[in-house]
Amino acid sequence: MDRKKVAIVKYEKPYESVEKVVSLCKGLDHLPHNARVFIKPNIVFWTKVTAFPKWGVITTSRVIEDVVIILKEMGVQDITIGEGTITYDPKDRETPAHAFETLGYGTLKKRYGVRVVNVFERFFEKVDFGDGVVLRVNADVLQSDFVVNVPVLKTHAQTVVSLGIKNLKGFLDIDSRRRCHGTDPAKNLHYMISRLPLKLPPTLTLIDGIYSNERGPSFDGRIRRTDILIASSDILSADMVGAKVLGYEPREVPHLVYAAKECNRPLDLSDVEILGERIDEIGLHYEYSFPYTDDDSLPSSLAMMGIKGLYYRKYDLTMCSYCSRINALILPAIARAWKGEPWDEVEVLTGKSMRPSKGKNKTILLGKCMYQANKDHPDIKELIAVKGCPPKLNDIVEAFHKAGIDIDPSLFDDIDKYPGTFMKRYEGKPEFDESFFRVV
Repeated sequence: MDRKKVAIVKYEKPYESVEKVVSLCKGLDHLPHNARVFIKPNIVFWTKVTAFPKWGVITTSRVIEDVVIILKEMGVQDITIGEGTITYDPKDRETPAHAFETLGYGTLKKRYGVRVVNVFERFFEKVDFGDGVVLRVNADVLQSDFVVNVPVLKTHAQTVVSLGIKNLKGFLDIDSRRRCHGTDPAKNLHYMISRLPLKLPPTLTLIDGIYSNERGPSFDGRIRRTDILIASSDILSADMVGAKVLGYEPREVPHLVYAAKECNRPLDLSDVEILGERIDEIGLHYEYSFPYTDDDSLPSSLAMMGIKGLYYRKYDLTMCSYCSRINALILPAIARAWKGEPWDEVEVLTGKSMRPSKGKNKTILLGKCMYQANKDHPDIKELIAVKGCPPKLNDIVEAFHKAGIDIDPSLFDDIDKYPGTFMKRYEGKPEFDESFFRVV
């Protein structure tokens, strides 16, 4: 049996550790001559107005530069670094540009001659991934000869883990990303992303676990310094090993199950050769799902405060990235608005699939998709709609005020500053080093 090679290396030194993990898995042995290489980091979030936790959220610039150096030493001249970062305003081009510059990609451009692209400013091509799945993919990556995919080691609130396969979603245009969060139970988010590797060029997956993230993918997760690098020329094998390192059997990760079935691969790692560190010696045990009450009607943190009269149902696979970001801001705003008096049986619905419950006095339909799905539902006594896609922040505030929940508008006025409040968790902890996100 030709076993797939996956290397696990402890991160110890700049360049040397990345070179070691890539060499150990023979990840660049089949790099074409004069290849056009596309490097895909994970920049899941950015704000230009405040410092926020990048550790375990964004691929370190240290690893990206090391990859560039290795490619240049192999004679590669045509290198592109690209990402499609979701912003609160889909038309925002300044924030991604600020991210690239702050992370040192401008310096990489001057020093090594790489190109840096925001995929939302580039062309997309329709790609048929089979079984009726047609998505629009960034043309630059499709025209490349080789991809170096550099995700972060993290669990994910919807997909259990977010590693190499999940990171490919950043190549899609906005409409295609929304389509991945559709309502078809057979072609759900897990199934859609499992197909993304099928039509891409040959790929080296290098999972950056210098920092890892529990209950990711963003800054509100629990972040740790773990100093782990995982690499393979086979993306599914890299992700199965990455899942094991995070504490999950591959069979517990739905999109890995779909991907393995498509490739006729076993899920027990019997066709994988693991080189370097042993999983049982470095393995983590990370949760992925944010805790809710037993009936999924309220986040556990709100229930523990004694909140009554509110039913804020648990997110599902149909909630896309835009609404997920906003959802993460609404919940702490609700917590601050609680004064100890029960609210008037208010239900909040998100995503695309939720349906109203009987007996609720007020129903907030959050987002265009939810409004379209339930605007005529007979179980709604009083409908309070937030119709935008993504929802406008002032409309959200107004909706909750109509429901009798006086969330503070100023929290939404300073939405770009909110991520900075999480920096307090890491003050005085030298292992959380900002220099990993600079190029000097």
